[in-house]
Amino acid sequence: MGQPTHAPNDPDWWRSAVIYQVYVRSFADGDGDGTGDLAGVRTRLPYLAGLGVDALWFNPWYLSPMKDGGYDVADYRTIDPAFGTLAEAEKLIAEARELGIRTIVDIVPNHVSDQHPWFRAALAAGPGSPERELFHFRPGRGAHGELPPNDWPSQFAGSTEPVWTRLPDGDWYLHLFTPEQPDLNWAHPAVRREHEDILRFWFERGVAGVRIDSAALLAKDPRLPDLASRPQPHPFVDRDELHGIYRSWRTVADAYGGVFVGEVWLPDPERFARYLRPDELHTAFNFSFLSCPWDAGRLRASIDTTLAEHAPVGAPATWVLCNHDVTRTVTRYGREDTAFDFAAKTFGTPTDLALGTRRARAAALLSLALPGAVYLYQGEELGLPEAEIPAGRIQDPMHFRSGGADPGRDGCRVPLPWAAGLPHAGFGSREEPWLPQPPGWASYAVDRQQRDPGSMLTLYREAIALRPEFGDGPLTWLPAPEGVLAFSRADRALCVVNLAATPARLPAHSRLLLSSGPLDEAGRLPRDTAAWLRA
Repeated sequence: MGQPTHAPNDPDWWRSAVIYQVYVRSFADGDGDGTGDLAGVRTRLPYLAGLGVDALWFNPWYLSPMKDGGYDVADYRTIDPAFGTLAEAEKLIAEARELGIRTIVDIVPNHVSDQHPWFRAALAAGPGSPERELFHFRPGRGAHGELPPNDWPSQFAGSTEPVWTRLPDGDWYLHLFTPEQPDLNWAHPAVRREHEDILRFWFERGVAGVRIDSAALLAKDPRLPDLASRPQPHPFVDRDELHGIYRSWRTVADAYGGVFVGEVWLPDPERFARYLRPDELHTAFNFSFLSCPWDAGRLRASIDTTLAEHAPVGAPATWVLCNHDVTRTVTRYGREDTAFDFAAKTFGTPTDLALGTRRARAAALLSLALPGAVYLYQGEELGLPEAEIPAGRIQDPMHFRSGGADPGRDGCRVPLPWAAGLPHAGFGSREEPWLPQPPGWASYAVDRQQRDPGSMLTLYREAIALRPEFGDGPLTWLPAPEGVLAFSRADRALCVVNLAATPARLPAHSRLLLSSGPLDEAGRLPRDTAAWLRA
């Protein structure tokens, strides 16, 4: 147990990897200042190796004013001082690789920080300047240019604020997210050259892959038409020009043996699959599975659709239950509505954490048994619930841009608990961490769970270690009662998940490998429980 399952030189490691998402700010604090950092991550590499993960995906660790959790980048070639230094990042990449763990960095190509040198130069240069051509500057509408150039909506759910900001010189600039995140003009060759150079910069420092934020938003219709006019194709989502960009990126990645995973939110499976053609992105996140409710029919449909849309291009699926933007699994599965939708987030939603934990344990075995790669968000292996952040401590701009209606994403970003008996649950801070840990957080601490054979951490460690039992074969659904999911992989191992109201009999098998909870006295699988079986 506790060994990555892919050899160091395996070129196809990414096709079936277990990848652990590190939100550095909340992972571990090495210098005691209240913010997680690279020094903290380095001290916890043995823990990650013991968990058995194949790679780490780091949310942006670059120089940033942190107006949107680091997704407002001021310099891609500099580590933010709150996290450490470039030299420390290089050490972390090398030390992780010595433990058999690869590194994936996060690139944010749609926009930069308003503190980025390019944007500061554009502001100084004035209307009509070449510097402003790197962004989307436009005159306003109306008699005096007092109206925004178009009616595009913010990409923050629930936000009613405009995506255009007017400058004193009369120009407006586009920002699909916050005003501190001006959108880049991807029709400009300098923008493309710069990002290809950034890719080379990180590949040369030993990273194995790149996660691409908001991958379907980069290209814009140069006319910037109103959405109310129903332009086709969409003026800023999933435009055909994107594929030329990613083909160029793929050439860079192939030169280093690197891989891509795209954040691509699209409802059309055929359009989604285009990003995964052999000369474009290697993988993309599977958001239909992440947002799917705890319902057997809906889950099976999501799995079937996912596998079907990946099959024509030969790309592996990715399976994700949670990430740094999404309500934590334990909490979501303990609510009446177990789906996820940004627009539905509210304060004070009733939650049954015991029920949510039972379902999250079953979902862990389901996702880890499916063919493809699995992304595990930090703290999921501890069964952490979503925290409700006091109003005065919320930092997420999504909350403020919704007028306070949306609780924001801070609840899934609370610093991890490492040691129950230490201040701030062993996160490492001398002072209060950047986000407060709720009462009882220490009960989820790593040191407690490591000693508990029934803990969520123990379940994840055992499941990751046993995952190779399923081999690399396709999924075959097995006959099962309504409300029960049962499938085999290459006739080697079976996964059964009971979402029905009554216990389910297990199919014929030679041995029980692992279960998310105990079987009943008759050897049946209780409700909201999963089991792995040897055929």
